[in-house]
Amino acid sequence: MRKVNEMAEKEKVVLAYSGGLDTSVIVKWLQIEKNMDVIAICGNVGQDEKDLEWVKQKALDMGAIASEAVDMRAEYAEKIVSKAIWANGKYEGVYPLLSALSRPIISKHLVDIAHKYGAKYIAHGCTGKGNDQVRFETSIRALDPTIELIAPVRVWDLTTRDSEMEWAQQNGVPVPTTHKKPYSIDDNLWGRAIECGVLEDTWNTPPSDIWTMTANPEDCPAEPETVVIGFEGGIPSSLNGEKMDLLDLIIKANEIAGRNGFGRIDMIEDRVVGIKSRECYECPAALLLIQAHQSLETLCLDAETLKQKAKLDVEWASTVYRGLWFSQNRNAIDAYNAYTQKFVSGEVRIKLCKGGLFVDGLRSDYSLYDYNLATYDEGDTFDHTASRGFIDLHGLQSKTWSRVQGPGSGLQPVE
Repeated sequence: MRKVNEMAEKEKVVLAYSGGLDTSVIVKWLQIEKNMDVIAICGNVGQDEKDLEWVKQKALDMGAIASEAVDMRAEYAEKIVSKAIWANGKYEGVYPLLSALSRPIISKHLVDIAHKYGAKYIAHGCTGKGNDQVRFETSIRALDPTIELIAPVRVWDLTTRDSEMEWAQQNGVPVPTTHKKPYSIDDNLWGRAIECGVLEDTWNTPPSDIWTMTANPEDCPAEPETVVIGFEGGIPSSLNGEKMDLLDLIIKANEIAGRNGFGRIDMIEDRVVGIKSRECYECPAALLLIQAHQSLETLCLDAETLKQKAKLDVEWASTVYRGLWFSQNRNAIDAYNAYTQKFVSGEVRIKLCKGGLFVDGLRSDYSLYDYNLATYDEGDTFDHTASRGFIDLHGLQSKTWSRVQGPGSGLQPVE
């Protein structure tokens, strides 16, 4: 009898669950179409919805055998966002990676919970056209290659919102009573991503209602607001002289920069899957803290390190954007950054005004700026007589080239 019962036992699947229409339909779809027991997991990474208990209960009401709402915010800030600040993480020099950064921490918890419940499968609600399917599946496979992945939206025939709602009504899934917002929105502690709708025409001005974290710059006070950000080892540690943990500091920085209209992005982005997409982002804290950090680095790192780190910052952002958080490459760059950040400590003074940001003060106990070497006034200790010999050696290769092959040889014209 025991053997028969074990054979009849359903397979378990852990679902990355948001409470929205897509993942709510998936809860039922996995039960009906796949005959699986569903464990729904909703991760709090700082999105607008603060109370996730209703999300947890909704999944249980639809037949999930378990549902968990996991607060990942502090872990996300300390283990993920901190590394992004070290790397001045901005994909294509613009996008501060807010969605790409949250997927690894969510994936880790999905795998941990799959192990906890003995589930062989993990499911998600990503489409076949976006970046997130790549990020989730690559991360999950890196953490546990034996777990099998299910992506219902890629395979089912519910290709429109109306068809989803009809299926939901037929199968006991609560459906929205209001019209869907015309945009696709993803948000967390590090900012908001807005796409679709009228934004898909690259000539359309973004409607004012897409912005919720930032005030309209035109309506902001004309008087600048000054903020002083303190860093220890390359990580923000204080705001206007008040010590804070990184989570609280980011929340406060979002508020300060947002009320001054700072942090909006409208860009054409190259997705992992090979298409260009128009994306609008609101990232007040992310852009504020990255700019402050980058400015402090110019004071505390030498020229050669800054040059090499700038290259690695680009590589780090591309690696994370493409879903390769759990990789040798990202770990190796983080190890390099850990060394460079040892003395990136000090304060950065910034003025925010009507959507603009202006760095107007830097100081550090580890500053490589030497006033006596830099000044042209009395007290100048720079040895001006050393410059002639330096220039002779610095230009020697150019002089030799010119004489043998270049303009001085008469073999080719001056260009």
